[in-house]
Amino acid sequence: MYRLGIDLGGTNIVAGIVDENFKIVSKAQMKTEVPRPAEAIADDMAAAALKAANFAGVTLDEIDSFGIGTPGSVRQADGVIVYANNLGFNDVPIADMMFARTGKRFSVANDADSAAYGEFIAGAGKGTRDFVMITLGTGVGGGIIIDGKIRSGFNGAGGELGHTVIQMNGEACTCGRDGCFEAYASATALIRQTKQAMIKNSSSIMWDICDGDLSKVNGLTPFDAMRSGDETGKKVVDTYISYLSVGITNIINIFQPEVFCIGGGVSKEGDTIIKPLERIVHSDNYARSIEKKTVIKAAQLGNDAGIIGAAYIGK
Repeated sequence: MYRLGIDLGGTNIVAGIVDENFKIVSKAQMKTEVPRPAEAIADDMAAAALKAANFAGVTLDEIDSFGIGTPGSVRQADGVIVYANNLGFNDVPIADMMFARTGKRFSVANDADSAAYGEFIAGAGKGTRDFVMITLGTGVGGGIIIDGKIRSGFNGAGGELGHTVIQMNGEACTCGRDGCFEAYASATALIRQTKQAMIKNSSSIMWDICDGDLSKVNGLTPFDAMRSGDETGKKVVDTYISYLSVGITNIINIFQPEVFCIGGGVSKEGDTIIKPLERIVHSDNYARSIEKKTVIKAAQLGNDAGIIGAAYIGK
């Protein structure tokens, strides 16, 4: 049994064939090349799907379900991308467009929801029923699984965990509000915080790590500096983890999932961020006195989570 998942991103379109053991057996990738018409992007999505099927040695008729994970708000009932700012989409009937090109019905979900669902069925959340995931990247994406089902609100715009406020009148966020979780805990925010700390401390080893060039700072820079004994790097990491802990504690207080999963490049630091987060969150969250506690884990599937989740949302 095979399923097909498409991860539609602002940079790449990646189609994958997934087997019954949640393993990706083939992939095909194309550039999204935004901005351009949705029709052209749908053409390339269909082409990528066919290529992935060919690479796997199967036809589309041998595939049991089809799904798409896309940025933006999605109306899942009829497969419409209501709004996706980084694709320039408004009310795009992507499911109908893909049916016209492939003869197959595609389920459609938000990309963060798809990634969360992939981790839920095959990664960090395997074996659970209630699971929440955030992805720390350019922004903070969120996916909520309750009783085994994706929860994205009656209008498809729910689950925007990065746009909950953790600091009133704080840093400006791209969503138009101030003080959002995303403005403090995204990889973008961490890089900004690192650069600010470096500018204030010219003796920090972080200058050596990035060859004296602020444009080379990335999300791992302060962690590498901390491991070298750099106090400025350690302070950046500690402050970043404190921001993360506020947002995560808020989310756990609302949902109390069995597992809270952290994805994105920063999650590769593993216990370096997981252990202090557990200590702070388990101390601060409302259910601190209850024996059963949410387990905080790093994501396990990397970029494959979105493909696997998309493949299985249409089961």
